[in-house]
Amino acid sequence: MITLGVEQSAAAATFNPAPQFDSAVSYSTMIPRSDGGIDSADIYYPVLSSTDPQQPLPIALFLQGALVDKSDYSTFANTVARYGFVVVVPNHIRTAVNPMGSITGLLAEQQQVNDVLSYIKNEKSTLSSPIANSLDPSTLVLLGHSFGGAVGIAAIQGNCVPILCTGTFNRPQELKGGAFYGTNFLIGRGSGGLLIDNDNIPIALVQGNRDGVATTLNAELTYDAIQDPSKAFISIPGANHYGITNEDNLIRDPIRPTLEQDVAIETIARWSALFLRGTVLNDKGAFDYVFNTGDALDQNVSVESVAKPIPEYTSVVSLLGLGLMGASSLLTHQQKLFKK
Repeated sequence: MITLGVEQSAAAATFNPAPQFDSAVSYSTMIPRSDGGIDSADIYYPVLSSTDPQQPLPIALFLQGALVDKSDYSTFANTVARYGFVVVVPNHIRTAVNPMGSITGLLAEQQQVNDVLSYIKNEKSTLSSPIANSLDPSTLVLLGHSFGGAVGIAAIQGNCVPILCTGTFNRPQELKGGAFYGTNFLIGRGSGGLLIDNDNIPIALVQGNRDGVATTLNAELTYDAIQDPSKAFISIPGANHYGITNEDNLIRDPIRPTLEQDVAIETIARWSALFLRGTVLNDKGAFDYVFNTGDALDQNVSVESVAKPIPEYTSVVSLLGLGLMGASSLLTHQQKLFKK
């Protein structure tokens, strides 16, 4: 057990939470929709050097906040891509209908999950695509802001939620995790309270404590309602609702941030990416950073989390337990022989 503790401490000391790749680039494309429409999108991916090992890159679909253009997320998406993801950021225009009326504009919806996944699978077989040889379409994670984060949580649950979904929705088996900023999910909250059945799919909520649009209280209620680990609530003091975008929005959030915008974006991107790497990609260093060491190392966050045990860690502990039991059994046997 002491040896295991030393090994974990050594791993924590050597882990670098910085991006794996020095740079990322992007290109623009058009993504066909299941309703017959088409979405413009920007796709970000890391630049691999000659010394970087060729590795398949998982897909990260970013679901935009209501009425926020995809270009406003370029810094965030570029940073996440440098952690080893192909980040897809579409502009999705539609009309959402609710009891109070309807609104038309940039509004994410659940069907994008399957539409983007289909596009990516086709892109992998398109030789002219700059990412064809790098894609791992078997692993899809979700990122999102505000309304887009709510869409992501609905998609993870697999239900077609009114306002967030049009028609029908089937959650693809490739969907394996999500990290959302400035998001709560109080839709469908009845007298029995809020319940988010995430079916063992890990979810992180990243929240600025100066968010004047989606309050910290509602985000905390959402976090508490997530049924299955792994999950994390990552609070960023000084960030407001638009801490994730290239610039603060002086009109739509009445509360001004006290944390510099570039620091907020980097912090949100780093914790989102490392949560997904740790829980979905089994990156042990990232997992330990998010659930054990990172809170103390980063002055810009406060973290609450519940981790699902890592299988390898559980196996080692079990083996150690068996070893201790074996040693105890041997000692008992020797004592009996001595008494004889």
